[in-house]
Amino acid sequence: MGSVRTGDQLPMTGDQLPRVGDRLPPLEIEITRTLIVAGAIASRDYQDVHHDAELARQKGSPDIFMNILTTNGLVGRYITDHFGPTAVLRKVAIRLGAPNYPGDTMVLTGTVDELDGDTATVRVVGDNGIGRHVTGTVTVTVPTGGAR
Repeated sequence: MGSVRTGDQLPMTGDQLPRVGDRLPPLEIEITRTLIVAGAIASRDYQDVHHDAELARQKGSPDIFMNILTTNGLVGRYITDHFGPTAVLRKVAIRLGAPNYPGDTMVLTGTVDELDGDTATVRVVGDNGIGRHVTGTVTVTVPTGGAR
């Protein structure tokens, strides 16, 4: 699938709870044909624009592009990679913008916007070479002692 590189900031450790204003380390995801097609198949999205380059071009797209369910999964993974295996995603609300095409890189970033006890709301942004691919918020519960 796509290769991944993380930034300089480290994931949470020990009994840390997030604080409003905390920035998550960036996550770089290489957008490959395999990632796009595998994500579409895994989510049972058989629209031709996610697996057939020629039909995608006939419909006005320069190539196949990632579906929203794959992006949704990558956003969720970004949050749980940071907050650890005991983190529970309560809500993921995203909006797509510029398409993710093969050969590009999407960089996810996040900032803790709100905190209510052990539940945080994180604003997430994902940019690629042509613009902003995804924006949204994720509400996540981080049980005490559960953050990495």
